[in-house]
Amino acid sequence: MNPVEKVTHYLAQFSLEDRVITLDASSATVALAAQALGCPPALIAKTLSFVLKEGVILLVTAGDAKVDNPKYKAVFGQKPKMPAGDEVEALTGFAPGGVCPFAAKEGVKVYLDVSLKRFKTIYPAGGSGNTAVRLTPAELETASRAEKWVDVCKNWQEHTPAD
Repeated sequence: MNPVEKVTHYLAQFSLEDRVITLDASSATVALAAQALGCPPALIAKTLSFVLKEGVILLVTAGDAKVDNPKYKAVFGQKPKMPAGDEVEALTGFAPGGVCPFAAKEGVKVYLDVSLKRFKTIYPAGGSGNTAVRLTPAELETASRAEKWVDVCKNWQEHTPAD
């Protein structure tokens, strides 16, 4: 089963499998995904991977948010450390550009940043560099089996584009 099939199959348990969108263009970056979907970059729910002493986590943030090092350290107890690009797939189950908070490798915990809560609709990746999943923040919380909402980002409070 390829990564998109794995994500679609995983989302079926929440009756969200029909929300996976296959795009004709790349969605591997926030800018490309926003262009392909025809939405503001802020609505792209980017999934970032970080290495903690306890293992790998996925942090899902709004497309216009940036991780704030002091806030991150206050929540996770250490400075943010991203894995090398060639380690991402082995650690998360997804290649860079398609990392998503669904059906990740066993033991990978998901956290959601509060920067996403200001929108009705957001678009995390769907397992590949040309997919997205149309969800509400509440649906993302449920389907990702998120540990909790965290406040570890900056530079998004000034922006609240309509969605």
